[in-house]
Amino acid sequence: MPRQTAKRRALIVKDAFIEASASQRIVAAARRHFFAHGFRSVTMDDLAQELGMSKKTLYASFPSKLDLLRAVLVDKFRSVESDLGRVTAAASTDVRATLQQLLATMQRHTEEIQPPFVRDIRREAPAMFQLVQRRRRDVIQRYFGRLFEDGRRVGIIRKDISARLMIEMLIGVTEAIMNPPKMAELGLSPTSGYMSIMTVIFDGLLTDRGRLK
Repeated sequence: MPRQTAKRRALIVKDAFIEASASQRIVAAARRHFFAHGFRSVTMDDLAQELGMSKKTLYASFPSKLDLLRAVLVDKFRSVESDLGRVTAAASTDVRATLQQLLATMQRHTEEIQPPFVRDIRREAPAMFQLVQRRRRDVIQRYFGRLFEDGRRVGIIRKDISARLMIEMLIGVTEAIMNPPKMAELGLSPTSGYMSIMTVIFDGLLTDRGRLK
């Protein structure tokens, strides 16, 4: 009996590993196609065919396309926060260098997302679009809020404006610009829009000593 129990446990662990591996493959493929081509144009049939698996297997991991989209967004923000966390964990006393690294990391992650995805998620999955806005707000508060405080302390960020107000300005401008209608009106891509916002905001917040070269 103990031997059968141990064998059963081993099979359960093996099945869980296979299921997790399949889910990771599905999310990776969906992330690549959703971000590049949009959420609407990529079907579950397309993904199943590319991955060489049955639709039954795909739907066993993600019962709906919206469930898969949610998993893709969670995976995206997990990788964003992991990369930003590595930057801040390795940060030296050079706040300006850390700021440059944070901006470079955000630019790299923004470049993965193309206009069709932003348009589709706002139209087809407004709840997911709101999730993106909430998570983006959290990321800005967590990583740039801390950096603003450090920058004020060492004299590269203005002290006549509170760090909290700086964060609210950055979030407010980002939410006003980084939506499909406004980006289309201004002729911006997600990358150009986001980096333009960062350039203008930081140009106003940096002291002469802290201006990036």
